[in-house]
Amino acid sequence: MEAKVFDHKGKETGKKVQLSEEIFGISPNEHAVYLDIKQYRANLRQGTHKSKERAEIKGSGKKIKRQKGTGTARAGDIKSPIFRGGGRVFGPRPKNYGFKVNKKVKRLARISALSQKLADNEIIFVEDFNFDQPKTKQFKEVVNSLKLNEKKTIFAFGNPNKNVYLSSRNLERCNVVNYTQLNTYNILNNKYLVLSLSALEQLESNLKVD
Repeated sequence: MEAKVFDHKGKETGKKVQLSEEIFGISPNEHAVYLDIKQYRANLRQGTHKSKERAEIKGSGKKIKRQKGTGTARAGDIKSPIFRGGGRVFGPRPKNYGFKVNKKVKRLARISALSQKLADNEIIFVEDFNFDQPKTKQFKEVVNSLKLNEKKTIFAFGNPNKNVYLSSRNLERCNVVNYTQLNTYNILNNKYLVLSLSALEQLESNLKVD
């Protein structure tokens, strides 16, 4: 399986990169993708929601009126949930929404996402590049050269690329990450994935089964 390689000016370099069939050529497993994305989104939840129940409300515990003879329903203290300012019945409590997904399932989800992206022609392979200094204009020229303007795109590099990262921060639809930050969610949540050759090499090395 081969793919064309472009430079950062959007021109074909004439080079072709060999892609691993076991990473970019499998039939996507939708359930594995679902589980991995569900876990990722669950882990983003803080789970710090909390409301006070009857026992946690500050107030008198004295019975507010006699049991009988008032013509109205019986009532206990002022902290009762039926009164304004009283405790909440079965209110939310702090909770950890995280759950376990096996490593093999997460790997299957990752390669399923990559295979789907390649099948949809939404992965672009580029030579590694860098800037002498952070400049949004330079990065925007790269985006325009690759015909990705107005499209949600994630760029992945194999090595830390500070100047390129800083140059991309003002562009709303572009995100620059290290290859270690690529996950199933951000691969599929972006229309295009731009992989540098160094990122591709590292990804294939990490995702191959020994």
